[in-house]
Amino acid sequence: MIILGIDPGLARVGYGLIKATEQELTLLDCGVIVTEKSEAEGDRMVEIANDLRKIIRTWKPQLSAVEKFFFYRSSTTINVVQARGVILMTLSRFSIPIVEFAPMQIKLALTGSGRADKDEVLESVMRELKLDSAPKPDDASDALATALTAWFQL
Repeated sequence: MIILGIDPGLARVGYGLIKATEQELTLLDCGVIVTEKSEAEGDRMVEIANDLRKIIRTWKPQLSAVEKFFFYRSSTTINVVQARGVILMTLSRFSIPIVEFAPMQIKLALTGSGRADKDEVLESVMRELKLDSAPKPDDASDALATALTAWFQL
């Protein structure tokens, strides 16, 4: 099964794809979709959707896992929620099942503690995917953690 994990954002959308079998977990691809602050908000949403469509067409994931947005009092809250909506709509247009996890659920699934720090989660991602170096940037690593959480929940 190919699982697409997504760490939503407006400026940066992290994505990570894993292939999961009963025998092993394999990293297929990871990275970020970057949008420019100088662009109009609507254009940034279109760019996220277009880039996500390319990723979906290339890898044909059977499941997607999206990190739930943790609300903060911030000027970017609405923008991130809107970008998340574009992501969910794009996945739905391809009829890809979507599972969603809060940050605490991801930490718990990967480390056994919902209060784990970023380094503990990263170590778990590297261990599970047998990686010699950390996936970069952090948004991509977070997306891989989300994809792994989906696999562990199946």
